[in-house]
Amino acid sequence: MLTINNLSVHYRQTLALDGATLTIDPRRIVGIIGPNGAGKSTLIKAILELVPSTGTVTYEGRPLKSQLRRVAYIPQRTAVDWDYPATVHDVVMMGRCVHIGWLRWASATDRKLVVEALERVGMEGFAERQIGELSGGQQQRVFIARALAQQADLLFFDEPFVGVDQTTEAIIFQIFAQLRDQGKTLLVVNHDLGEAVSHYDDILLMRNRVVAFGPRAEVFNDTNLGLAYGSGAIGRVLSGLPTTGMSSLPGDP
Repeated sequence: MLTINNLSVHYRQTLALDGATLTIDPRRIVGIIGPNGAGKSTLIKAILELVPSTGTVTYEGRPLKSQLRRVAYIPQRTAVDWDYPATVHDVVMMGRCVHIGWLRWASATDRKLVVEALERVGMEGFAERQIGELSGGQQQRVFIARALAQQADLLFFDEPFVGVDQTTEAIIFQIFAQLRDQGKTLLVVNHDLGEAVSHYDDILLMRNRVVAFGPRAEVFNDTNLGLAYGSGAIGRVLSGLPTTGMSSLPGDP
């Protein structure tokens, strides 16, 4: 299991994440939800030590930072340089680097895993295409394929559904379910509340701290949603409407 204890992040004078403490069981898909600036992306970055933080993170009883080869991280699309001259195949092969090592050639097994990962996301016909030539949804599929090729046990996805169509979203959620059933644990930042929440086993509701964490039925109530989004949030959740723009906080997306 993944254990997060009193994890905090300051951006200059802004407290972006305030003492996050929770334990995530294995084989779960966790949706990290909250308004703009609620610390969702910051939480992931702090767990992975991509930003300075205080607190501790352990995975299966050991510091997570000593097991990073078991971790896959898919950042927001806006954080990626799509003009970088790499093919789809090259990007997915990058997921094998932690296993291949530097200055070594990919093995037949590595190449096979890359092909299989591309097939799982329906991108096998684009292997030689430049990554920058793809649509937003296709690019997201390629990055999911890279995570699949890495064969990680703990996967972090930061806003994977931004700029994707419904077909791609359905494919991604199908892959998420398959990964969970294979024993993986997934943490997914998702900005909007709507039908998508039905795909998560647990919901982590945030507003610069942990407002609530647990199964959907326990987290989605008037009190918790009011603390995160303000009054009136429960009606939007029950009607399946997105909560974009309902409430926004300063800080990270």
